[in-house]
Amino acid sequence: MKCPTKYGELVAHYESCLRAHGDNHRGVDWPNAEDARTRYRVMLDVIRDNGHSPVRLLDLGCGASHLYQYLQEVHRDDVDYAGLDLSPEFIRLCRTKYPERTYYCLDILDAAEEVPRFDYVVMNGVFTEKCSLSFGEMWDYVQAMLMRTFAIASAGLAFNVMSKQVDWERGDLFHLPLDLLAEFLTHKLSRHFVIRNDYGLYEYTVYVYHDPC
Repeated sequence: MKCPTKYGELVAHYESCLRAHGDNHRGVDWPNAEDARTRYRVMLDVIRDNGHSPVRLLDLGCGASHLYQYLQEVHRDDVDYAGLDLSPEFIRLCRTKYPERTYYCLDILDAAEEVPRFDYVVMNGVFTEKCSLSFGEMWDYVQAMLMRTFAIASAGLAFNVMSKQVDWERGDLFHLPLDLLAEFLTHKLSRHFVIRNDYGLYEYTVYVYHDPC
């Protein structure tokens, strides 16, 4: 499955947010800081007790590494964090802020061999916006990304998308039907998945595991 070349538009969109608003929640296009913190908490809930600490976690689409900032704020020393982003602008910022962390600036669809395996991969906000991509183009991209990232996550992965259960939909956001996603996960990745729709935002988060709980 080939990812549409237009997905570079998503990178350009987030870089424009960073230039316009700086290193804060609006710089990664989250309109509300408290909602962003809620997303970080929900993303980290994918982690199960696997008998060793710290767990190795890849923040794919890390942006400005606000997830790592959150980990520090809540004193989560059980997570060995690394970040990956397509944007050189964001990766330069991350490496300046956190030189002790490992960051990758690459397209995992083209260079997966350059990324080691992790216990968990999280993708917060990677699939919530589609800009001018069609639904079909974005859905192809999501499927390709999920198959590639699940292959490097030894325990599981987490990602979020916009819900279809809303009063109205925005054309630039990616509202993914639950049944379409569930069919894909079951047939292509794993039957062991959890859908989180309990945290008050107009989206849902999915955890996909290799093994049952």
